[in-house]
Amino acid sequence: MDFLDKAIEDYTIQHSNEESTVLAELNRETNLKVMMPRMLSGHIQGRVLSTFSNMLKPNRILEIGTYTGYSAICLCEGLSENGLLYTIDINEELEGMVRTYFEKAGCSNKIKYIIGNAIDVIPSLDETFDLIFIDADKVNYSNYYDLVFDKTNKGGYIIVDNVLWSGKVLDELSKMDKDTLAIDNFNKKIKTDTRVEKILFPIRDGLFVIRKL
Repeated sequence: MDFLDKAIEDYTIQHSNEESTVLAELNRETNLKVMMPRMLSGHIQGRVLSTFSNMLKPNRILEIGTYTGYSAICLCEGLSENGLLYTIDINEELEGMVRTYFEKAGCSNKIKYIIGNAIDVIPSLDETFDLIFIDADKVNYSNYYDLVFDKTNKGGYIIVDNVLWSGKVLDELSKMDKDTLAIDNFNKKIKTDTRVEKILFPIRDGLFVIRKL
């Protein structure tokens, strides 16, 4: 994930808003206690997600892949007054930690936290969304995109994480593992989708920002 020189990354952090106390605590606890802490959005990406949310002031947000709740808290920062965020994760073992930090961040009343398989859950949601964040199992990225597209409002945004996959998307096709191949295929799919405008940002592990026309 480390595309930037460490000094440049540090400079970026120094000149951006700091993490809130709650987010810093969640960041630390995730790194100390949870497997694969690199899955956390983290400081800079969290501020990016918060900025997008504050720019859009969405009424409804859908997040696919809660993990420990860091990105959900960041996205909640820009919700409209009566806004609501749905977040879906298949890992029930993290539920206690996630709900604790939603409470600490003061946003539990704005979040519908759903434990389950997103492939099954998404079709059951009777909502349309202004902002969607996809950050779950990579082999299903294209499936998630197809499932959420009709639930995305016109002019709404779909943001997809890890689309550079630590640079592995540059590997030869014959050397790609199944996750890398899935991401590369997804990126090619978005590039040719004429229903959307898109830009791939080399932020952290790559963020695809997609606007539905």
